Amino acid sequence: HVQLVESGGGSVQPGGSLRLSCGASGHTYSSNCMGWFRQAPGKEREGVAALCYDGRTHYLDSVKGRFTISKDSPRHPLYLQMNSLQPDDTGIYFCVAPIPAQRSRWFNAWPNIFDLPNYLGQGTQVTVS
Repeated sequence: HVQLVESGGGSVQPGGSLRLSCGASGHTYSSNCMGWFRQAPGKEREGVAALCYDGRTHYLDSVKGRFTISKDSPRHPLYLQMNSLQPDDTGIYFCVAPIPAQRSRWFNAWPNIFDLPNYLGQGTQVTVS
């Protein structure tokens, strides 16, 4: 059973920075394709960023130039560096990953990935105020 675990959330003032991390535990799991979603109260879930093994990335328009998604290798954690944070960035941030056999299909479907099998973390709270 694969479990994704996020960390790094917290409370910051507008203009501040946070770095989120996501690691996999509970199984020998590695993935070159992973991503971040966020959920704010009263708002729809948003696909924030995703990356895949060939260096391709997806970013939500509102975070381009401020957030950077990265992953050094398949077995290393996934990171989301968030700079110039704004109140609209407030929400619970979830790490999400495909089953390995569907990683290309998953990345091409981003952010509409929830009809596919996914691993999803418990989330970490980010508050900007």
